Amino acid sequence: MLTKPRIADLAPALTAKYPPQMELSLRLADLVLRVRTNSGPLYTELVRYFQPFLETTTQADVEILALQSPALELDVPFRIKPPEPGKTKIKEEWFDTEDGRIVRKRITGMVFLFGAGHHLAIGDCEANPNQVINFVNNRFLEYRLQRGGLLAHAAAVILGDRGLALAGFSGMGKSTLALHLVTDGATFVSNDRLVIARSNGTLQAFGVAKHPRINPGTILANPKLQVLLSEEERQRFAALPADALWSLEAKYDAPIHELFGPERFRLTTPLHGLAILNWRREQAPLSVQQVDLRDRPDLLPAFMKDPGLFFLSPTWQYPSPGDYITALADCPVFEITGGVDFAAAAHRLHQELAP
Repeated sequence: MLTKPRIADLAPALTAKYPPQMELSLRLADLVLRVRTNSGPLYTELVRYFQPFLETTTQADVEILALQSPALELDVPFRIKPPEPGKTKIKEEWFDTEDGRIVRKRITGMVFLFGAGHHLAIGDCEANPNQVINFVNNRFLEYRLQRGGLLAHAAAVILGDRGLALAGFSGMGKSTLALHLVTDGATFVSNDRLVIARSNGTLQAFGVAKHPRINPGTILANPKLQVLLSEEERQRFAALPADALWSLEAKYDAPIHELFGPERFRLTTPLHGLAILNWRREQAPLSVQQVDLRDRPDLLPAFMKDPGLFFLSPTWQYPSPGDYITALADCPVFEITGGVDFAAAAHRLHQELAP
């Protein structure tokens, strides 16, 4: 059994076997990444997906390889990543080398190697471009976390010139609320992950270059999004009962630059507020109340996020709830309760964040 592979040996060997011929550069906030690939279809998809962030410079801080190839077989003792709470399907396994980490996706067979200055995705990239996109974004998240940022499970928008983060327990609809605000004129920052960090005394939020993945109910409720469905899909989903539509397991990409324009997707903003969705699908008045997280630590799990397998740093320590409370000390935090009402919530948040 190959128990001691090195990323420094594997990455060059795989690159030589599947040499990349195409490349694109991306500017994600203050980080420039170059993605090189041997796949024309993947290159075309990455250019389309990352269009708002394409960069013309030949200089890059990080190079990522995405190599189309047969499934890579590695004879190493992978460890299984347990499913998230409430889920049963095992999706990932990993093995730590002496100079990095190898992650394998059990369903698709995609393999990711990172460490020793290498960042490589290999396998059927053309069939799984979303996993390559996630890998690119994870390199940006790692860069920000290594510089003292805290990872949050949150969306974010800019209302005028004021940044607002949107968090919520599972299924609360933070993506739907974010898109409602963008439809009303806000600028999109992030859909599901956010890094917060102090810079010169100001709380900054860094988003992820990933478009929202939304359900049919969100699309049907927003005329701006209905182009994402065919006429047949619109009719079929509209005929479903409300409960069935809410719980439907179907997701559609909502490309911000195609729906609203490339200038409406920015990855950085000073953070002026955090709204935590804690409402219910019931007939009840909406309530938006400012809270102090020191008195409401029960709300923190809706905002805190584990970096997962794609973050590897020997000197990094997991932040505590106190670290998040300290970071948010001068940032107003609002709890939204009562019945789900996206229009009313958007109106109240505009009021709360007005200068």
